[in-house]
Amino acid sequence: MRKVEITKEPVELYKLLKFEGMAASGGEAKHLISEGNVIVNGIIETRKRKKIVSGDILN
Repeated sequence: MRKVEITKEPVELYKLLKFEGMAASGGEAKHLISEGNVIVNGIIETRKRKKIVSGDILN
């Protein structure tokens, strides 16, 4: 995955993945998260509605 800079916060994790084109849909984003394929600030994140704020790093 790639790093994303957030300009408006907070944003739910699955929405961010969808809006940034990292997932084709909200359903795909939720699946990626639940499978443990998303890392936030160096930690695997499995909460779909995790609030992402400026300074958070997604991989």
